[in-house]
Amino acid sequence: MRPLDALAKVCGDVRPGESAEGVLGVEPSLVAAPGSVAEAAEVMRVAAELDLAVVPRGAETRLDWGTPPRRCDLLVDTHRLDALVEHASGDLVAKAQAGLPMDRLAEALADRGQRLALDVPLPGSTVGGTVATGAAGPLRTLFGTPRDLVIGLTVVRADGQIARSGGKVVKNVAGYDLGRLFCGSYGTLGLIVEVTFRLHPVPAARAWVTCSVGDPGEAHEAVQSVLHSPVAPSALEYLSPGTVAVLLEGVPEGVAARAGQLTTLLGDTAQVTDTAPDGWGVYPDGTTLIDVTAPPTALPHLLAATAQPEVAVSWNASGHGHVGLPSGMAPAEVAAVLGSLRDTLAAHKGRAVVQYAPEDVRGEVDFWGPVPALALMRRVKDQFDPDHRLSPGRFVGGI
Repeated sequence: MRPLDALAKVCGDVRPGESAEGVLGVEPSLVAAPGSVAEAAEVMRVAAELDLAVVPRGAETRLDWGTPPRRCDLLVDTHRLDALVEHASGDLVAKAQAGLPMDRLAEALADRGQRLALDVPLPGSTVGGTVATGAAGPLRTLFGTPRDLVIGLTVVRADGQIARSGGKVVKNVAGYDLGRLFCGSYGTLGLIVEVTFRLHPVPAARAWVTCSVGDPGEAHEAVQSVLHSPVAPSALEYLSPGTVAVLLEGVPEGVAARAGQLTTLLGDTAQVTDTAPDGWGVYPDGTTLIDVTAPPTALPHLLAATAQPEVAVSWNASGHGHVGLPSGMAPAEVAAVLGSLRDTLAAHKGRAVVQYAPEDVRGEVDFWGPVPALALMRRVKDQFDPDHRLSPGRFVGGI
């Protein structure tokens, strides 16, 4: 039986792939869009029986991250898995299907005065794609990343079996922690179909305090001043070409008082606004995006290593940031900047990972750099996907 016919027996939305749907240039042979968890499991079961390589797709906001798959026999589209399954507002917990856009989830939660404290830089991102890439925005300063906010996960394994981890209450720690394992796995371990998150109340008031900084030393001093103050920011970002921005949240009186403390602390250039500054919560401009991690003490060294015209930087006080390189930069120049970044951050036990880049650059750089845990990651891959059919080659070390 042809793969198309076999899949059509278990899924109501199956068709041949199109060239425009290629994953970094690799065209899918087939596209299936399951409408339920059970249907997704059947699709994955048939794919296993037919030895099809599977790549998940959400809203395509990060489908160009990572490296091209070695093959893509079946693209599993999650757009029909878009339900908010449950919102237990009394427990500050919500369960959502993988294809639900994050902005729609935010709207539904806001109706009950709650939020998922996970601001995503790319509009339209889905729940599954956000978890699969481990994406997070400025609020990671206080609330962390998907690894910190996912308390339960439902996935379909490579063989079509459904696996569940965690529970619907924050204190439930039973079972293997699939949530942490699947966050940032790029679809290489299984198909994420449902996610349970811990929530937080929507703050009554918000304010941003920004100040201008003239050089890496001033930026470092301003960041350290905020981190060692009692103002308890929800987010703290450096935004190139020279702005330190702080988000304060809470009750109106408290936010106003803390904003006043910060303006005194940060000096004459400090300003208080009720809207986010330019560049807040988005990736820096550029056709090559590099994810950088290092402790806050590394900030001046990071900025010195990227002190080039048209190189854009955003950095979060959690020790995580992004570097955007312009479209006119030749592959050899990109490789040189990346090498300099890795050398600089290695002294602080940090890393620089390319998230996306033009095709001519992809062939000239090592996206991932040194990965000490690669042997362990390969063993995990072998356990979850022994035939290496799930997003093959999309992740570090060709996993």
